[in-house]
Amino acid sequence: MAAAVKNKSAINVKGSANIVCDYLNYGINSILFQRGLYPPENFSTTENYGLSILMSTDNKIKEFLSTTLGQLKEWLVKRMVNKVALVIANVKTLEVMERWDFNIEYEGNAEDGETRTSEKPLKQIKNEIRDVLKQIASSVAYLPLLECLCSFDLQIYTTNDVDLPEEWAVAEPANVRNAQSVKMRSFSTNIHKMETVVTYKNDD
Repeated sequence: MAAAVKNKSAINVKGSANIVCDYLNYGINSILFQRGLYPPENFSTTENYGLSILMSTDNKIKEFLSTTLGQLKEWLVKRMVNKVALVIANVKTLEVMERWDFNIEYEGNAEDGETRTSEKPLKQIKNEIRDVLKQIASSVAYLPLLECLCSFDLQIYTTNDVDLPEEWAVAEPANVRNAQSVKMRSFSTNIHKMETVVTYKNDD
């Protein structure tokens, strides 16, 4: 009986992919709010990870993130993604002002495939995610103000053998001029490890 209980609490590859995408959903929404890409009244507060997190109420943004992260989950399970980048650009000039890189590492043997499981307690993983989200929220203290109208896009860096859905396109890497980077804490499910790095334009 003890073994059955233990297996029930283990995180499988799909569960780990869900955890990563949940973090990205909350993290991206927090960035959109913190960096002032949309008016504060377009966000509402929700509780998760022991934090109050501001989430967009805009249906287009919610639908975009839901579709993108839904596809990402599939690729995470198959080990086909190594990075997700949130690119913030000047609407008029298209210059990249800031880029948030979410780097993904796969832990364990590739041979395990979708059968790999993790015994890491969910509470510990959520605490690690909470620490990263706190860092995202406090990043406004050192990131330069975005004084132009900006838009955002998501780029997913995949392996070469991935089949892109029809509505997806191959994009050029988005580089920031005069770049400076800050690495945040990482978190791990013991299946996927994610490291968050913000790169911003430093004109000082």
